[in-house]
Amino acid sequence: MTPFAAEVIGTMILIIFGNGIGAGSSLKKSYANNAGWIVITITWGLAVTMGVFAAGSVSGAHLNPAVTIAMAINGSFSWSSVPSYILAQMIGAILGAAIVFLHYLPHWKATDDPAAKLGVFATAPAIQHTFSNLLSEIIGTFILVLGLLFIGANKFSEGLNPLAVGLLIVVIGMALGGTTGYAINPARDLGPRIAHFLLPIPGKGKSNWGYAWIPVVGPILGGALGAVFYKAVFKGDVTGLFWGILALNLVVLILAYLFGKKSENEMDKSKIAA
Repeated sequence: MTPFAAEVIGTMILIIFGNGIGAGSSLKKSYANNAGWIVITITWGLAVTMGVFAAGSVSGAHLNPAVTIAMAINGSFSWSSVPSYILAQMIGAILGAAIVFLHYLPHWKATDDPAAKLGVFATAPAIQHTFSNLLSEIIGTFILVLGLLFIGANKFSEGLNPLAVGLLIVVIGMALGGTTGYAINPARDLGPRIAHFLLPIPGKGKSNWGYAWIPVVGPILGGALGAVFYKAVFKGDVTGLFWGILALNLVVLILAYLFGKKSENEMDKSKIAA
């Protein structure tokens, strides 16, 4: 199997299980309906573990464009392979989401709430606040990449590394996921969101493209920051790249705050006018 195929399959497995628990807990007449946040976070952690077991020996099991970019920034992955890995991850995510759609086929019609259907595929903020939503995704993915790097620095018995990564996902979800649904992975959100847009889901509503940039940009920024922070703090290798990525994060956050504030003011004015 090629690394490209491994990333497709690994990401597909990740999404089948991850979106699968989303569907099971959100769609009506499912035995898992209202399973709860604890079940969801544990399942996502196990989903990542299974994806890593499937692809790890072949591709390194990035399964996440933010991780792929972070590893390239860290110097442990070739930039020339980044585009093919990201393409494979997107394909795998779309395929996984399509399989979940087919698996729960009669349940979509039985569920009236369009937001619940979209939530199976993609994330949304608990409170709409552009700056805070972006910051949450940056922090979550910063911790993810930092965690992956310090987990990788320790020696484990064969087969235990994917379990440690899965536990990392669980604790991120439990501790930090309540704000935005912890995408922490552009492919995990954008791929299924595209599937939601394309698939003939009864009463699905809109795909919320206005929010879609946050779970893409936030994880990429946070992952990059995690990579250079690890090199600076754990390895003592402080370079101009560290300050550049830190500055980029700050600039994007400031812009998100300013434009988000403007958007909120316009919404308030429209409510008053109505």
